[in-house]
This record gives sequence, C-alpha cells and structure tokens, in this order.
Amino acid sequence: MLWVKSLHIISIIAWMAGMLYLPRLMVYHADVEKGSAQSETFKIMERRLLKAIMTPAMVASWIFGLWLVLGYQVASFTDGWFLVKLIGVLALSGMHGFLSKQVKAFAQDQNERSAKFFRMINEVPTLLMIIIVIMVVVKPF
Repeated sequence: MLWVKSLHIISIIAWMAGMLYLPRLMVYHADVEKGSAQSETFKIMERRLLKAIMTPAMVASWIFGLWLVLGYQVASFTDGWFLVKLIGVLALSGMHGFLSKQVKAFAQDQNERSAKFFRMINEVPTLLMIIIVIMVVVKPF
C-alpha cells in the first residue's frame, strides 16, 4: 500500500504543478499578439505541459487514488471528509478539462478571454488543493 500511496502523492504533485502553472502561462499568452513568435512559443509550452505532464499525472492520480480506496479501503464513500475530497477532485478534474479547452482555443488563435480572467482562474486550483489537503489530513467530519 505504501508504494501505491507514494505514487499517488507523486502524481498529485506533478498534476498540481501543471494546474498552477498553465493558467499563469495563459495570463501572459493572452497579452501577446496572435500569430507572433511569442504566441507560438506559448502554444508549444502549453501543449507540452498539458500533454506530457498534466494529463498523464491526472490519470495516474485517479488510478492510484481509486486503487487506495477500492483496493486498500483507506476511505469509505460514506465518510463526510472523503465525499468533500471527492467533490474537490472532481472539480479539479473539471478545471483540467476547462484548461484543456483553453489550450485548444489558444492553439487555434481563438482565445477571447483576457489576462485578468486567467489571473482569477489561476486561484481555483489553489483553493481546491487547500480543501482537498485539509479533508485528507484533518478529516474534520
């Protein structure tokens, strides 16, 4: 179980690193001219971050997390803290999907959102991470 837990934590760290960095890239990307060399560089950075790090890390996080719950019964679906954590992880996964959609919009030079929008969005993964960690460590209910 400790190997699975370790791989789960490593996967989450990689996923969160991307979830915190990708919106920040989008903040800067939204301010550059479409089709510029700088815009093309951001497109490459965003695509590689999403495809090579974030998505594999998200999939691994889900696999190892479900393995812990279903294989080792580290939590029950009736535990209040676990349900809140699960909702947080589902929201984080939804955020991942939203960011994936934004990467596609930038790649096609069809982004219509402002840098200010991405600055605000950049806070969502942090808030979800705080909720999830508190649920797992403190288990307040």
